[in-house]
Amino acid sequence: MKLRDIAHSRTGDKGDISNISVIAFDEADYPLIEAHVTAERVKALFHEVVHGEVVRYAIPSIGALNFVMRQALGGGVTRSLALDAHGKCLASALLDLDIDLDVPAPGRSGRLD
Repeated sequence: MKLRDIAHSRTGDKGDISNISVIAFDEADYPLIEAHVTAERVKALFHEVVHGEVVRYAIPSIGALNFVMRQALGGGVTRSLALDAHGKCLASALLDLDIDLDVPAPGRSGRLD
């Protein structure tokens, strides 16, 4: 399944930092999202764009994860030569991430459904 099947996102940017929040549609899906959408996986997905660190902040009370990505906007939105490689485009790419229910999440065993 795609992440977009169980979550939506909000984005923001400031200078050369982009942040993407991933919010579960149903709070019951939050543990699945938390287990499979890691900072390492987000960094790997955006390895060509994000040249700094990716930090994940978990907000379980609202079923959300927030990813702060440094050196992600080519020097900043107003300085970048990239055509719209900013938050909304990055969020769309992140929501296209595959969540494989047959692959155990880190620290878990067996099927998660």
